Parts: sequence; structure tokens; C-alpha cells
Amino acid sequence: MRFGKKTALLTILTSLIFILAGCHKSNNNNTVIKVGTIAGPETQLMAVAKTVAAKKYGLDIEIITFSDYNTPNEALNDGSIDANAFQHLPYLQQSMTAHGYKLKAIAKTFIYPMGLYSKRYHTLADIPQGTLVAIPNDPSNEARALLLLQNAGLITLKEGGNDSSTPIDILTNPKQLKIKPIDAPQLPRTLQDVGLAAINTNYAVLADLLPERDALFVESKNSPYANLIVVRADGAETINQQHLVDAFHSPEVVEAAKKLFKGQAMPAW
Repeated sequence: MRFGKKTALLTILTSLIFILAGCHKSNNNNTVIKVGTIAGPETQLMAVAKTVAAKKYGLDIEIITFSDYNTPNEALNDGSIDANAFQHLPYLQQSMTAHGYKLKAIAKTFIYPMGLYSKRYHTLADIPQGTLVAIPNDPSNEARALLLLQNAGLITLKEGGNDSSTPIDILTNPKQLKIKPIDAPQLPRTLQDVGLAAINTNYAVLADLLPERDALFVESKNSPYANLIVVRADGAETINQQHLVDAFHSPEVVEAAKKLFKGQAMPAW
């Protein structure tokens, strides 16, 4: 009988230890959010948000860095990360359509204007016939670049173009420009080999190119291509997600963006 009481007591104590351990683990998990970013200045911005989130909200932002535009949405969709911050709405929509991802945007971050850059020419008027023009090869940024070329007066697109336009939608091309889609991170390197390139600001800044200083033509400040914080769409928004947004919208991140993007990043919220 005495043995039975000891056994029961040990069982109860063991159970309590597992319960407490489980609670401790759960509490830790409840204060962590994994966020995907693209390597470069945007990751540095998220690092500032991480400091703010820890100090103000007790939230641990674990930053997962990616090197291309394709994998952050895949990782978010399969649960490897909890959120990402790298894309604008047209890219998100096309990614969900193409892959069946169930994602949603919960906040805007910054507008990083796309610009037309050249190492060979100083004005758009200098660009000769048959110039090779590099643009991003992902569908939404490809369309964005074509719209930029149209706004610069270099081409026109069927029905004025839209966020699904491709090179086959070019209606007029007076200079007979040769359009070459290339991986977005590689575009700054192509400037040695092409006459003109449409480059996103996050990659331009890494190559010491600033839209207002170096671009021959730059996207309007009214651009609809604001970047987003994106999460899975299969559940209600959580307090961690709200704290992530609040931390990223903090004055500390805005100030860091001014320095990292040298005044070229515009808050979109």
C-alpha cells in the first residue's frame, strides 16, 4: 500500500513537470514570430523593428533571410515562417494565383521606387536604336518595368498596360529596344553589358545607385507598388502580428529607412 502511494506521488510529480515544461515552451513560442525578408537593406530595417519589438512588446522577431523573390511566399505558405515583408500587392496576387498560396497582407511598409539606370547614357534622348534593356523577370515587376518604360515615353503598351503586361503587349517601340528579362538581384550587374536597366530600389541601393540622383527616369511617388507585411490567410490576426506591424511602423524604423535608402524609401502607411 505504501509502495502504491509512492508510485502515485511520483506519477503526479512527473505529470506536473511535463505540464510545466509544456507551458514554458508554449509561452516562449507565443512571444516569437519568424519573418522572412530579402537580404539587404530591408533585412536591416527588420533588424531595427526586432529591437523595437523586443523593447516595447516583448516580442522576439526571428529574421529569416532569403536571396530571391520566390521562396519567401513558399516558406510562408508551408508554415516555415509566420510572416514576410518584401513584396508589393501585384506580386502577392500573382504569386497566389500561380501557386495557390493562401496569404493576405496586413499592413503596408514602404514604397521603393523603380528607376531606369544606365552607365552609357546620360538622358533618355541619348538612347540609340536597338538598345538592350534589362528588366526584372518576375511577372509583376516585369509589368511594373514595362509601365515605367511607357511612362518614360520609350514604348507604349496595349490598352495602356496593366500589372499583368508582358513584352508581347508592347504596341509601339520607336527605338526598337530589345527587352531582356533578368533575375531582379542581378540587374545592377547588367549595367556593364546593357544600355538601360529597370531596377528596384532595394537592389539599386546595394549598388550605390539612388533613384533621384542616378536614374534617368524614376517611378512617381504615387506608385501603387508599396511593399507589404504578409501572413497566412488561414487564421485570425494575432497580437504578435499586430506588434510586428507596430514595431515596423515605429519612428525608429522610419529613421533607419531614411539612412539606409538615403531618403528614397517613402512610408506608405
